[in-house]
Amino acid sequence: MNNSKHIRYAWLPPGKNCGLCGEKDCKSFLRAVSNTTKKYADCPYYHDYHYPAHPSEKTIVLSAAVYPEHDILGNPYDFILEPLPGEISARKIVLPFRADMVEKMQIKEGDYVLGRPMGAGCPIPHVLQVIRAEQVTGLLYTWVVGPRYSREQQVKDVIAYHMIGFEGLATHIKKEPAFGCRVTFLPGFCMMSLNHTGLVNMLLQKSSGLHLRIEDIHLLAAGRP
Repeated sequence: MNNSKHIRYAWLPPGKNCGLCGEKDCKSFLRAVSNTTKKYADCPYYHDYHYPAHPSEKTIVLSAAVYPEHDILGNPYDFILEPLPGEISARKIVLPFRADMVEKMQIKEGDYVLGRPMGAGCPIPHVLQVIRAEQVTGLLYTWVVGPRYSREQQVKDVIAYHMIGFEGLATHIKKEPAFGCRVTFLPGFCMMSLNHTGLVNMLLQKSSGLHLRIEDIHLLAAGRP
């Protein structure tokens, strides 16, 4: 008998508490699923696995919250950078290659912006939701939301931008970050699971965790800085 027929693959949300499903956190989402007011597909991180049914079936939990020990190139990282409380991703500070485009395109809080972080060498365009737009400097303070979340929204394409910095909570810490020091980190939302490196220029110990701002961002191609 093929035992695989008696295995049920259960799925759990990734624990990001991003709110993209319409619930305040992942626990609320699971309660909504059990009450049939939500379905698993309402989570943007859901993977549609096959769920065979059998009275004696076992359960294997598949969760996107499990991070690898190394990035996709085999580099170790010092920590994972995750969202501040109540936010949907770590904050990303960007500067369009033409800073005047912020004023010209009338980019403002709540807008969705598309562009590729060419200054850091990333090959993937990102969809960002604007938290704050500075008209004088052209700096955009954003969350990464991804193409699925913004599919029904109007998106302003800035083509390319410099990746100035990140701000979020350090989790899964392997090496304690220090003010003024260069660190390696994995943004929790990185689709490529690729190590980033930057300088810590703000470090605050809060009740929610270790709050960092990191600037001078580059992708780590091989080895460590």
